[in-house]
Amino acid sequence: MLQGFKKFIMRGNVIDLAVAFVMGAAFVAVVNSLVSDLLTPLIAAIFGKQDFSALTFTLNHSTFKYGAFINALIAFVLIAAALYFAVVAPLNHLAERKRRKAGLPPVEEPLTEVELLTEMRDLMRNPPPKA
Repeated sequence: MLQGFKKFIMRGNVIDLAVAFVMGAAFVAVVNSLVSDLLTPLIAAIFGKQDFSALTFTLNHSTFKYGAFINALIAFVLIAAALYFAVVAPLNHLAERKRRKAGLPPVEEPLTEVELLTEMRDLMRNPPPKA
C-alpha cells in the first residue's frame, strides 16, 4: 500500500501540479501587491479617492454597502489587466514569434458558431465532387 502511494506521489503530473500550486500562490501575492501598492494609489491620485468602502445607502432600515462592491470591482478589473499585460500578452507574443521563426502560418481566429453552421449548411447543399 505504501509503495502505491509512493508511486502516486512521485508521478510527474502530481509533482508538476504541486509546483504549479506553489508558484500560483506566490504569483497571487505579487499581483495583489501590484494592484494594492501601485495601481490603486495611481487611481486614487487620478480620482482623489482610494477606498470606497464607506459609501452606503439605507433603505427600510437596511444598509447597502455598495462601496465595498465598487472596491471589489476595481480590484478585479485591475488584477485582470495586470495579468493580461504582464503574462498573457507577452506569452502570446512569444508564441507568435516562435511560430514565425519555425515557418508556421499565423494562428487563425476560429469560426464563430454562425459561420461554422453556415459553412456546414453550404457543404450539405453542394457537397464536394467525389474523387
